[in-house]
Amino acid sequence: MDFLSFVGTISVFIVIYLFLAVKIVSQAELVVIERLGKFHRTLGAGINFIVPFIDQKRSSFSTQEQIIDVPRQAVITKDNVSIQIDAVVFIRINDAKQATYEIQDLKGAIAQLAQTTLRAEIGRMELDDTLSSRADLNAVLLTALDLASSTWGAKVTRVEVADISVPEAVQSAMELQMEAERRRRATETEAEGDKNALVFQAEGERQQAFKQAEAVERMADAHKYEKEQLAMGEQKAMELINQAMLENKDAASFLLAKDRIAAFAGLASSDSANKVIVPVETSEMVGSLAAFTSILGQNASTK
Repeated sequence: MDFLSFVGTISVFIVIYLFLAVKIVSQAELVVIERLGKFHRTLGAGINFIVPFIDQKRSSFSTQEQIIDVPRQAVITKDNVSIQIDAVVFIRINDAKQATYEIQDLKGAIAQLAQTTLRAEIGRMELDDTLSSRADLNAVLLTALDLASSTWGAKVTRVEVADISVPEAVQSAMELQMEAERRRRATETEAEGDKNALVFQAEGERQQAFKQAEAVERMADAHKYEKEQLAMGEQKAMELINQAMLENKDAASFLLAKDRIAAFAGLASSDSANKVIVPVETSEMVGSLAAFTSILGQNASTK
């Protein structure tokens, strides 16, 4: 009976020892173990074994990304405007030993450092730059905080300026300035549109004048061509008449008689009652008729 009691007692002690010796660490968690008050090792995810009563848990950290809210504070810009600003810092623990022994309050220290850096950076910027250059401000904060937190076992992954509030008077002045700027841009846009319209109109008129000048030039060329063709025709006719006169001596008399007959025919066809036709040179008229009859006779014999 005593032996069974002894075995039972030993079994209980073994179970308690194993229960205390086995440490199961969850995923995304780091546990710092001290042995007799001195850093021993860092436990990772899974099953770990320690020496009960000698090894003690000192601290534990999550390796997930964590958010640190930087409290709102009043900051004065370079142009002496007081603004309210806050930010959000995202960190990730990558060294549990440094996070335990290098800094007492990691999140508080990062928040205080972010506030100090914000005051220093905004003090070198004017209000307009502060409102329009948040990305640059975020980059400066990220660099400064990451450099400082690298010795604390943490990695600053991102910094975002959450909100910037300006006094109501300054806000009203900014709104008036923005309204004036919008009006100025609208005026410039309208003036630019009017200028472009005038340019297009002048260009259209220039092209129209050019087309008209081109049409006049083409018309002048057409008239010139017509006159040249008429002159060439008259020249050809004169050459044919001269050739005919050289070949037949009565050709000139024939042409003269033809023109006179046409002239008298025109006078005869006139409706005027007060007309008297008296040939001045009757002999020449008779001669012309004789020449005309002679030419017609030659033409008939030729045929």
